[in-house]
Amino acid sequence: MLMYPKKTIQKKRRIKHPPSILGSRSDRCYLCELKTGMINQRNLEKHHIFGGPDRTKSEANGFVAWLCVEHHREGPFAVHINAKVRKQLQSICQKRYERDHSRDQWMELMGRNYIDTD
Repeated sequence: MLMYPKKTIQKKRRIKHPPSILGSRSDRCYLCELKTGMINQRNLEKHHIFGGPDRTKSEANGFVAWLCVEHHREGPFAVHINAKVRKQLQSICQKRYERDHSRDQWMELMGRNYIDTD
């Protein structure tokens, strides 16, 4: 018997997050498919549609989309560069959420309307 036994370390439990409510798949860029109909399967990154303090809400509710690097952070139409594209993606997400929920539920969850806003 050891004089100072090692403590057992509990592993951190991973939270199982729901899939994207947009139907975005991890093997193709959502915006490439939406804008051009082309399937781009290269260099995909997970994008949280609502970032900052709402990032955890995005993850928990499936407000995520898989995007290629050009649509995520580097190209002229990247959501982290182009506010118009970012707002369009947020509007699409809200519309999809409101198919199954009410506007009041959306406002309670996110606190802001993203449909038809400039």
